[in-house]
Amino acid sequence: MNNWNSITVNVSRETQEAISNILIEAGAGGVEIKDTADYLTYEEKFGDFLPEIEQREQISLIAYYPETLPIIELKSDIEHKISSLSDYGFDVSHFSIETNNLAEDDWSQAWKKYFEPARITRNLTIIPSWTKDYQADPDEKLIRLDPGMAFGTGTHPTTKMSLYALEQVLRGGETVLDVGTGSGVLSIVSVLLGAETVYAYDIDNVAVRVAEENIHLNPQTEQIHISANNLLESVNQEADIIVANILADILVEMTDDAYRLVKPEGYLIMSGIIAEKADMVIESAGNAGFFLETHMMQGEWNCVIFKKTENREGVIGG
Repeated sequence: MNNWNSITVNVSRETQEAISNILIEAGAGGVEIKDTADYLTYEEKFGDFLPEIEQREQISLIAYYPETLPIIELKSDIEHKISSLSDYGFDVSHFSIETNNLAEDDWSQAWKKYFEPARITRNLTIIPSWTKDYQADPDEKLIRLDPGMAFGTGTHPTTKMSLYALEQVLRGGETVLDVGTGSGVLSIVSVLLGAETVYAYDIDNVAVRVAEENIHLNPQTEQIHISANNLLESVNQEADIIVANILADILVEMTDDAYRLVKPEGYLIMSGIIAEKADMVIESAGNAGFFLETHMMQGEWNCVIFKKTENREGVIGG
């Protein structure tokens, strides 16, 4: 039997996606998320017994690594990267981190019981890859993902709002650029909503592999082309829609390239923006030439839809 080491990070809820990325990039074989808020929307099933759960502001992210990896060095590197998130506006002043050793059977299958099909929007549902008997409604579109290896399962507010935005602007036949693709979920959804071609980019080779694996779980996604790339540098492919769900300080680095590549009357969708950084992103896109059309907020997170147009009717401030 193989043994594994776990690293548990206790941190504020708003940092979930950023720290999950750090843990995966460090080589995690899976990340489990424990959040007391999950019980607030839990639908009781026949025979279930729910314990009394004290609601906490912090969540726990548990990452699993083969015991062959140097856990002390890993922990130190992860601590440093989490601390550096404060440079991007995240509050990581009260995080804690601990390690543990456990046998493979302790987690390799048990964590899957916490991942069930989740209806994200009116017609989009995330399905864990091992679910075989889900009965979909006639108008329901299914996205199959493996949450154990992904950078996002579609349930985080930043991803949800990106999906809402894609539903608003996709009409069918478009070319889409997905920047910082992570799990590949936005590329997959773009195809389900009618995109003709999708080009997905991520700077991290692990993310590229993860996205490729998730794309292969979904039929009829051959039109998704994925490669490693730093944002939109050296990209010459024009697009009807560009979507990026990454940190605000990184988003502002790509607005000029996005304007260069978005076709007239096309759209730029940006998500992953904490509240205090929203004005910065909006200003950067405006300086590049975009007009703000839609501004969505969920908690501390923001998602914005910009349009490249000479007709300012219908855009904010137009």
